[in-house]
Amino acid sequence: MSRFSVAFALFVVVSVFLDCHRQAEAAAAHLHNQERVSDGGFVPEEHGRIHREHQSHAEFDHEAILGTVKEAEEFDHLSPEESKKRLRVLLIKMDVNADQNIDRSELHAWIMRSFKMLSEEEANERFEDADDDSNGYITWSEYAKNSFGDDTDFSDDHLEENKLIKNDKIMFDAADNNKDGKLDQAEFLVFQFPEENPAMHPHLLAQTLEEKDKDSDGFISFEEFLDRKETDSPEKEYLIVQEQKFNGEFDKDGDGRLNSAEILSWITPNNEDIAKDEVDHLFASADDDHDDFLSFEEILEHHDVFVGSEATDYGDHLHNMHLFDEL
Repeated sequence: MSRFSVAFALFVVVSVFLDCHRQAEAAAAHLHNQERVSDGGFVPEEHGRIHREHQSHAEFDHEAILGTVKEAEEFDHLSPEESKKRLRVLLIKMDVNADQNIDRSELHAWIMRSFKMLSEEEANERFEDADDDSNGYITWSEYAKNSFGDDTDFSDDHLEENKLIKNDKIMFDAADNNKDGKLDQAEFLVFQFPEENPAMHPHLLAQTLEEKDKDSDGFISFEEFLDRKETDSPEKEYLIVQEQKFNGEFDKDGDGRLNSAEILSWITPNNEDIAKDEVDHLFASADDDHDDFLSFEEILEHHDVFVGSEATDYGDHLHNMHLFDEL
């Protein structure tokens, strides 16, 4: 996952850490703002996880194929001819069995690869912003000052005064695999996308329970799931939708509350399922002969669905072909 956003409702990720993390990021000019949705969840990157700002469905499709926001933006300014030319290069790489058709498994594998690339791209951008001394590591002080500003006391003695900082510090320390007090790029990726790393899930669970488990019974009831203030008076339709989500999607054993496994299912994305739904969407958009394969010709015919093209000022972009050297 990683920068997956409002463009795709399937990307609902709800967690207290993400809530706190996105609020912290909003305070820093270099980090992407995230939108809080009505049920307390986030409609992200990623996927991520992937890990972004408001998108259209088309933008999500393009990033799911290209695996990089920068290249997706570049494709939007290519001529249709150049866009198809570059897309064909990708199709050859995507076509594992070299039969000039893309089947569902090939497309699914490619999209999963893109999700990983998108998370890495976003984490690397944030890493560069926070690594003030450019030594290849992020200390807690560097990250905190970059995210929260210079006027906050980031010492351990004052962490309890600010829940956002406290929760980020817990996740920072958890991501510090070798416990050297700083994060390299691989550790920083885990810190930025804990929902995509199972080793971080216990910390996400603990923070979610701390925030939402008001009666401290180790479960989340429907009322706690709603997390309403006493002054809140939600519309009946809203309550119906939330109850359907709670009962139909999250409370898998039907006991009226969410246990630890169900909470984790609620707060962490399943990139495999997200990729499957994106495969279904792309097949529905381009499988014109309904043979359950996407031929190169079908994909190129619908190139705007896969990579986009606005045919504007594309000449300025033709020199940038590094995507195809790296893939």
